[in-house]
Amino acid sequence: MNQPPAANGSPSEQGHGRPLRLIGLSLVLILLGNIGAYLVKTGGGKIDITGIKLPTENGQWITADLFRPKNATAKNPVPIVVVCPGFERSKETLDSYSIELARRGMAVITIDPYNQGASSSTQERRSASIEGYGVVPMIEYIFDTPNLNFVDKTRIGATGYSAGGNAVLQSAAVFGGRQGRAPRRTPAKEAGSARAAGTADRTAPAAASKLAAVFVGGYVLTMTDAVLATVNSNVGMDYARHDEGSYRNERGDADMRHAPEALRLVNSVLEKDQQVAEVEVGKVYGDCAKRTMRVVYNTPGNIHPLLPYDSRSIAHMVGFFATVFGLQPAISASDQTWLFKELFTLVSLVGALLMLVPLTRLLLGLPVFRGLVHPIPPALPRPGRQGQIAFWATFAFSAALACYLFVPMARATFVVFPAASAAQQTWWFPQRMNNAVLLWAVANGLVGLILFVLNYHFFGKKNGVVPEMLGLRTSVRELTATLGLALIVLAAFYGLLFATFGLFHVDFRFFFVAAAAEFPAKMLLVALEYLPLFFVFYLANSIRVNSASRFAGQREWVSLLIMGLGNSVGLIAIVAIQYGCLARTGAVFWTGTTEGTVGRQDWIFINLLFGIIPMMFLLPFFNRWFFRLTGRVYLGPMVTCLIFIMMLLTGTVSYIPL
Repeated sequence: MNQPPAANGSPSEQGHGRPLRLIGLSLVLILLGNIGAYLVKTGGGKIDITGIKLPTENGQWITADLFRPKNATAKNPVPIVVVCPGFERSKETLDSYSIELARRGMAVITIDPYNQGASSSTQERRSASIEGYGVVPMIEYIFDTPNLNFVDKTRIGATGYSAGGNAVLQSAAVFGGRQGRAPRRTPAKEAGSARAAGTADRTAPAAASKLAAVFVGGYVLTMTDAVLATVNSNVGMDYARHDEGSYRNERGDADMRHAPEALRLVNSVLEKDQQVAEVEVGKVYGDCAKRTMRVVYNTPGNIHPLLPYDSRSIAHMVGFFATVFGLQPAISASDQTWLFKELFTLVSLVGALLMLVPLTRLLLGLPVFRGLVHPIPPALPRPGRQGQIAFWATFAFSAALACYLFVPMARATFVVFPAASAAQQTWWFPQRMNNAVLLWAVANGLVGLILFVLNYHFFGKKNGVVPEMLGLRTSVRELTATLGLALIVLAAFYGLLFATFGLFHVDFRFFFVAAAAEFPAKMLLVALEYLPLFFVFYLANSIRVNSASRFAGQREWVSLLIMGLGNSVGLIAIVAIQYGCLARTGAVFWTGTTEGTVGRQDWIFINLLFGIIPMMFLLPFFNRWFFRLTGRVYLGPMVTCLIFIMMLLTGTVSYIPL
């Protein structure tokens, strides 16, 4: 489509169709997506899902989802599995685990670990080994409460991925006690204290662990003699054959057949004359009835962040629990429906994002906002040969800079934000991982603004570009009204999210990209720190898209595609370098180091990009569409910064003080 002509009237004279019709389509997509996701999560109505909040010690709390098969009753108790996501993940990211376990007749409680999702921060510095990031107090609650009378408390399990895998292994060690002895809680701690489980009298008589079985995904670093010696539970594990974090393992690779960690796991239950020098992947060692069962999987052809979404790995996990709990589910381990839930919530996410532009256009028709509508400025003159060279040189430089700066900015967070980087509670930018994205965005935004100014003064003005083409002219009053409109759109987006979550207990997401419906109220205060700084990048992007790259005669889809790639190709290059190196050499390009008591793991920061790249590609599209509504560059970055950054902030680890 060619560049649209300037519009002089109401918002209805601009954009991509009638706003009410598009809003109606958006609502239909959201409704269909939520209903579909709800039906998948509930197994077609056979599973009840309830959100719960468990108070724990020191004023802390854990939020969780309880999946209860409707045939689970006091007369027909079922096993239960606690699911713990990994670092920077919320409970919904392991719906793949929860759905498939519940479909096979097991109750499931999926938690938000401490410092993540809607759970509180923790005051415990050794949260993994003492609290299991929240698994320990949840197991205590399940075991002690009379409320869960539909649970067979001799069949309690736990599974987690990455840091969540460490959490469940550490929890098994806590409940097993040293040399097979179970911890004995003191009367003062009888109410379910996580700390009591970690510091109890280890001289109590031997007893069965509260945890009958654990399945550890994507984590082997704490499979040490000290930890395994106190585990009195059946244990299964799976590790991606190409896990990029395997450089930290003792052999520096992901081959579990010879990994000392896997060998220790298996040999910890075998007599000396039966111990093995090589683990047979998939073979069951030990005795399930004696809680000495061990099984090691090493799923091929996968990497760390994707293993929880590999149907083979999920089959390993559900098959393990079916075996240790003595179940014979009618559904085979390979018969899985969780992916349909992700597709349905993707439909909801698309519907919610699709609604932003027509809703804004409708609001611009109100008298209070009508003054924000201006004619679309004339497009920039079509560049000649020198202009094209300048454009593509700037494009390449910006992409290269975006690629180069990301890891240095991640490393800089340990200096600029030391408390969060050390996992300490703080109000000073408490989001350890997003701090890297923040520094990268500010640096790129400032460089982008500088390039725009230099290009305009030294090239644009000499080639027919005039200020009226840029869409920059505004006033304080107009900016205030624009911000008010953006806040209304944000409120509408999240109001719809909260309403549909209340009805269906699903949010808007697709794997790593998500608008979470549950987060601590304090997150709104945290957002006030991050939003102004992120806005530098969002504004620079809008200026780049609308004031520097909107050329006469260029097809709209071509312009937007170029800008989408310009926004994301630098980050795509980082991923290509990281995993190209992994494919070629068996090790990733960026690994990490240990500096004092703070471990800097660059590879985890690279994993952030799986969720960031899609939003970066879409950002120029929204900035152009909002520009066409108002003829100015400001509304787009205000709306997208508010919504996209709230999505970013509510989906990762945050060390907000209690």
